[in-house]
Amino acid sequence: MSVNDLLVQGAEPLYFLDYYGCGKLDVEVASQVVKGIADGCRQAGCALIGGETAEMPGMYSQGDYDLAGFAVGAVERDQILPTPDIAAGDVLLGISSSGLHSNGFSLVRKVISVSGLTYQSPCPWDSETTLGRALLEPTRIYISQVLPAAKAGLLKGMSHITGGGFIENIPRVLPKDLGCYVDASTWTLPPVFKFLAQHGGIAPLEMARTFNNGLGMIVIVSPDNVDAAVAALSQGKGSVYRVGEVTGRPGVEMRNLQTWSL
Repeated sequence: MSVNDLLVQGAEPLYFLDYYGCGKLDVEVASQVVKGIADGCRQAGCALIGGETAEMPGMYSQGDYDLAGFAVGAVERDQILPTPDIAAGDVLLGISSSGLHSNGFSLVRKVISVSGLTYQSPCPWDSETTLGRALLEPTRIYISQVLPAAKAGLLKGMSHITGGGFIENIPRVLPKDLGCYVDASTWTLPPVFKFLAQHGGIAPLEMARTFNNGLGMIVIVSPDNVDAAVAALSQGKGSVYRVGEVTGRPGVEMRNLQTWSL
């Protein structure tokens, strides 16, 4: 998550530091956590240079731990994103997510509590895993897929779709007098989001303002660079879709949301 936030500025991640807090250190659990962080750093091409582990008896329940971290990156001043020339008619490309990307879990927990299922239940859309494991699918790291296109000057801006979904995240990268539309019919809503919408009775517009709904990164490109950008971005794991355009009206217009209810 941290390195994806650096990426939207056009920055290359350099290093990551972590903080692990617990009541009593369980070496096996902590080792698994650090291994996962190291795997993420390898995917991002950055170094895990250290961190802090704190034992605070009485502050945590048995088996609980607290985890935090941050990343540092660098970008040449003339390559900082977004560029100042984003304009109406520019194209929005969406890159697929791997799942929930660690966002919206207050609502997710509520949905599970009324679904009649538990986190240990077989996953309804993947019989090879449990529901809990499927919900915790690690966030896709977009560095290797997107950074080369950014360095090549093909992208005008990016929006990391986290909590707040499309409605709250995309406007952050746009000039205040511009907005965009996102056409929900241009990609298939993944099963995890269909499950949450159906079992939680969540309206499509509320889904659009809460989850990534299958697109973890939105990039903005000039109409003249669409083909080149799609070709460059298609080298990575995430699928690439043309999902909308920048418009002259502030805000995010969600189109064809009815397709998510089919």
